This record gives sequence, C-alpha cells and structure tokens, in this order.
Amino acid sequence: MTEDRISSTHPQIPPTTEETRLSRLRLLRSRRVGPTTYHRLMREHGSAEAALNALPDIARTAGVPRYTPTSIDDAKRELNDGRALGARPLFFEDADYPTLLKETPDAPPMLWCQGNTDLLSRPTIAIIGARNASSLGLRMAKRLASDLGDAGLTVVSGLARGIDATAHEASLDTGTIAVYAGGLNRPYPSQNIGLAEQIAAKGLCLSEQRPDMEPRARHFPARNRIISGLVGAVVVVEAASKSGSLLTARIALDQGRDVLAVPGHPFDARAAGANILIRDGATLVRDADDVLEVLNTLPLSAPKQPDIPQAPPSSRPDRSLRDTAALHSEILQRLGPSPISEDQLVRDMVLSPSEVTPALLDLEMHGKITRLAGGLLSKT
Repeated sequence: MTEDRISSTHPQIPPTTEETRLSRLRLLRSRRVGPTTYHRLMREHGSAEAALNALPDIARTAGVPRYTPTSIDDAKRELNDGRALGARPLFFEDADYPTLLKETPDAPPMLWCQGNTDLLSRPTIAIIGARNASSLGLRMAKRLASDLGDAGLTVVSGLARGIDATAHEASLDTGTIAVYAGGLNRPYPSQNIGLAEQIAAKGLCLSEQRPDMEPRARHFPARNRIISGLVGAVVVVEAASKSGSLLTARIALDQGRDVLAVPGHPFDARAAGANILIRDGATLVRDADDVLEVLNTLPLSAPKQPDIPQAPPSSRPDRSLRDTAALHSEILQRLGPSPISEDQLVRDMVLSPSEVTPALLDLEMHGKITRLAGGLLSKT
C-alpha cells in the first residue's frame, strides 16, 4: 500500500523542525487539549505556535481564566525522556506518519516510536483477544500470527496477556507492533516487560502517552482506537461479551475497518464476544487464508470520513453571552453518559458545524464534556 494512493483530509504542513516539535508537543500536552481539539486548533490557526498564542483567550472565553499552556521546559523534558529510551517522536505532520491512522478522525497528534518504524509502511493486521484465553485460542492466535507474518503482514496488538502476547511472540521475526496504553517506559502488564524489550529490539513499540505515564483505565480505549486505526482489518480470536476486544472491534467498524472473528464453543464465555460479532456480520475465520481473502478485497485507501465544513480561523459566530449560554445549555441537555458522535449531535441540533464546534471547544476546555475514542462525545 503506497502513500501516494491515499489522500488525507487534513491540511499539509511544512516539514517538522525541532522548534515546531516543541510547539506541537506543548499544544498537545496543554490542559484539556486532546487529539480532536489539537487538530481543530491546528486547522483554525494554521500552526502550533499560533494556536498556543490563541489558547489563553479561547480558555478565557470558555470561562477558564488564567489558563497557561504547557511550558517549553516541560516539552523539552518529555522529548529528552523519550529519546533517552531510544525512541523518536512521530508527529501527525511527518511524512512517515502511518497513512491509515492519519485518516481516522481522532488520530494521535504524536506517537512515541521505539524500534523499527519501517513497519508502519507495511501492510498490517490486528490480532486481539482474551487475556484469560483458552489453550485452543492461544494455539489459533499463534498459527494466525505466524502464517500472516509469513505472508508479509505486520501483526499489531496491545501487549496484553493471552491472545495479544501470543500474537506478538509468533510474529517477532516477521514484524510486530505493540501499542501501549501507558508510556513506553511503563509497559503493561509487568509480566510482559521481557516481551516488550524483544519487540522494541526486533519490531516496534508505540505510545501516544508521555514516556513515564502509568497506564490508567481511560488510556485503554484510546490505545484500542490506535490498534484498529493502524490496520486494514481486525481479527478477534476470543473475547467475552463485555470486553476490551469487543470495544476495539466496534471502534474498528466505526473507522471503516473490516472485522473478522474466530468462532468458539457456545458454552465457553471467552468465545461469546467473537460469536456475537460473527452473528452480526463479521467474517468467520478458520485460518490465515480466510483473512488474506478479505484483505485482498479491501480498497487501497482508508474510507474517507464525512467532510464537515470547518469555520475559517476568524469566523467564530458572533453571539451574545445569553445566546452562547443557551447554546451550551442545549448541547449539555442533549449529551449524557452514553456517548454519541459529534456529527450526530450537529444533525440533531439542526445547526451548522461552524455554530456548534466552537461551543464544543468551549465546553471541552471548561471540562463539561469529554471526547472519547472514535469521535464520540459524552457529558462529563
């Protein structure tokens, strides 16, 4: 899959220098600036430097006084910490940023990369599944990863116990990518530290977190959207009916990826999630040939996300304080603990994106809404 066959919906930005790396990292690590807000600020202001200059005023408008972006010293410290591990920062604007991942709406603005980044330009497949996998499940994961690796695919997974670890081990010699929930200096779980070191030496380890960040519960769904975003298809070997693997499969579907699953015995709870996926239309997998057959029919580019008109840099709608408060109130009334997509919210409100998106940015900066993986919003 060649990069010139795929066009990005994001604007082209000049090559990264050390100064722009610091500015982009400062913007990304500033309080209440997540991936979606980062990309919006970059679109609206054209550069990280301009966005950083505008951020205090944006926060003040959102009701957050005395807002200060992350300092240059903090950004330098993170860059030094990552490079001390032998890792390099890969920014969204860099030419070798993975193309499929770039097409996702909440693509990580920056990834820490430890190992062979050439693997990012190769065809990829995700193999995920249960932590407490059965012997048959582990055997299946091992065979799939080995055979698909021999067929020229890089195997992507999440370094978890069970299916993930087995898939990584079986594809060490052919190419494997581990996506961390925490920082590169905090591989999880601890029992896989040795495996993580092997992957860093022979494959590639990725993280969007600071190098010393301990993994937290909220980091795992964010990690999962990177796993599915990197690949053309996701294979679920074993998964309970309510599991992280099933969440990854749903994120993959939202991203336009193919989902495949290995069937299991109806009496085995570890197979319930995979069986549900097959019932709902996922491709049944018996061996690597079934996976390769699906991959050979996939398009050469990631499906384009719906085009959402963006407000020009200086075109925030002029609203009175009363109108703005009313709009914020309406948004919060429509949101709840169950997340919905931003596109759906805009359609439900029968307003233009240029009216709603600045209000969403205000509410996010104020901590009243939360952005989740897959472009979803929920009330905080």
